[in-house]
Amino acid sequence: MDTFTIFFDMLPLLIPIILIDWIFKIYVIVDILKEDRKVKGGNKIVWIVVSMVINFGWVIYLIFGKDE
Repeated sequence: MDTFTIFFDMLPLLIPIILIDWIFKIYVIVDILKEDRKVKGGNKIVWIVVSMVINFGWVIYLIFGKDE
């Protein structure tokens, strides 16, 4: 099997995972940018970078970043 065959065989699995990842990234960015939202550490920019740069960084924000 060549690389393209493996890629196209896995595509039906990858598309929903990538879509869910981007939906949660958008949700987390909107949540962070709310005016009344407080985040741990007080620096919203850092949490936006963490959620966008790290794969599934939004999970880190949802578990550790919200200061409710």
